[in-house]
Amino acid sequence: MNISAVKTYLTGLQERIVARLEALDGGAFLHDAWQRPRGGGGITRLIEGGALFERGGVGYSHVFGDNLPPSASAARPELAGRSFQAMGVSLVLHPRNPYVPTVHMNVRCFVAEKAGAEPVWWFGGGMDLTPYYGFVEDAAHFHRSCRDALLPFGADYHPRFKAWCDRYFYLKHRAEPRGVGGIFYDDLGAPDFDTCFGLTRSVGDHFLPAYAPIAERRRDLPYGERERDFQAYRRGRYVEFNLVYDRGTLFGLQSGGRTESILMSLPPVVHWRYNWQPSPDTPEAQLYSDFLVAKDWV
Repeated sequence: MNISAVKTYLTGLQERIVARLEALDGGAFLHDAWQRPRGGGGITRLIEGGALFERGGVGYSHVFGDNLPPSASAARPELAGRSFQAMGVSLVLHPRNPYVPTVHMNVRCFVAEKAGAEPVWWFGGGMDLTPYYGFVEDAAHFHRSCRDALLPFGADYHPRFKAWCDRYFYLKHRAEPRGVGGIFYDDLGAPDFDTCFGLTRSVGDHFLPAYAPIAERRRDLPYGERERDFQAYRRGRYVEFNLVYDRGTLFGLQSGGRTESILMSLPPVVHWRYNWQPSPDTPEAQLYSDFLVAKDWV
């Protein structure tokens, strides 16, 4: 178990992603280093009001604690009461143009320790795409990139992690997926540390090839007030998921994490409407009928 190697990879991943996103946007991400009073800290990289990204955040954190918070031990109650360290890179990008999808990616490592016992470690992560106006070629490209990230580790990983993503990024109170999915996994602790770390590195390394071509392809499409209104309405679903279901958000808040860095994933402009429905045979309706459904995009 080489935790220092994980930390080196994660800090480098944050820098590589931010450099590419700054080149795409043309603006600079601010650099905000912070300390957690209970132990640890991190670096938040954020852009607001950019040419491409209305808001984008790429955060690195490495935090410590005496007890695993409930969100981390719920699936493994035998670990409750152990001290922990958690490190990861998490990002959410909210583009200005409604034809460019919102995207999320996260890779993380947990270690739970107890005196007189072997440390317990696991990895988690994934990425998912949330379009406002769907394009089949974009969804297919994103899912192919997810498949390619996992294929070197076995043909069974992508079907399992894709299905996991479809289940996880689902708003139960709306009976609706958050977007077109991607991959998601958690509690990955087998077959061994090096393999799990290698798989997680591959997921992180495939993010830019998965997303950057889509952003470049759609960023200059013309749009108007109608498209912006629909984008703001659909962003409300993103807020609902992050505040009600997202395990990373819950872990950060329960563990006394830095609120500003945790909630940087929320979009800057959001609208809610009472019982709104799209008009039939419109691009807005097509998002629901053709894209907010679980399917094999590859």
